[in-house]
Amino acid sequence: MNNKNTFKIILIALLIAIAGGFIWYQSTKNNLITLNESIESSWSQVENQMQRRYDLIPNLVNTVKGYATHEKGVFESIAAARSKLIGAKTVDEKISANRGFESALSRLLVITENYPNLKADTQFNRLMDELAGAENRLSVERRRYNENILVFNRTVQMFPGNIVANFAGFHKKSYFEAEEQSKTTPKVSF
Repeated sequence: MNNKNTFKIILIALLIAIAGGFIWYQSTKNNLITLNESIESSWSQVENQMQRRYDLIPNLVNTVKGYATHEKGVFESIAAARSKLIGAKTVDEKISANRGFESALSRLLVITENYPNLKADTQFNRLMDELAGAENRLSVERRRYNENILVFNRTVQMFPGNIVANFAGFHKKSYFEAEEQSKTTPKVSF
């Protein structure tokens, strides 16, 4: 074999290695883009369910107001939480605002226990059923969102995906976690 043939073989091998590296890089980057889009899509579903719940609350509040007129602080906290939710722009701000909204909503539900006539009201019961359905759907969508985050974060952090992620600007994302107070068991007394 002469030097000219050896040079051609080395050049061809080098070009194949470069092409293979480029294909691998682009394939991994495309996978990261797909995973990121899955996260965006699942977040949209979380937002849809939060909006559904958000839309139910005014009717529920108005029904409760008729029975519990002296619980003004609870109604004000719900209004403030709704305003914060409307003003939230980023995913983290929306998650934080949603936690505040859930906290205010839980206080509303606690006061309903003090009004037996309210619990017998058909409109209130219908709204509570719709709210329970919205909460269940929201829970499912949060789980899907967190599952997509899990797959994405694994890819971004593990070799060889972490190499492409660093070059392409992909970073680990935050999970939608339960509020700290919801992780503790509520105290029930009779």
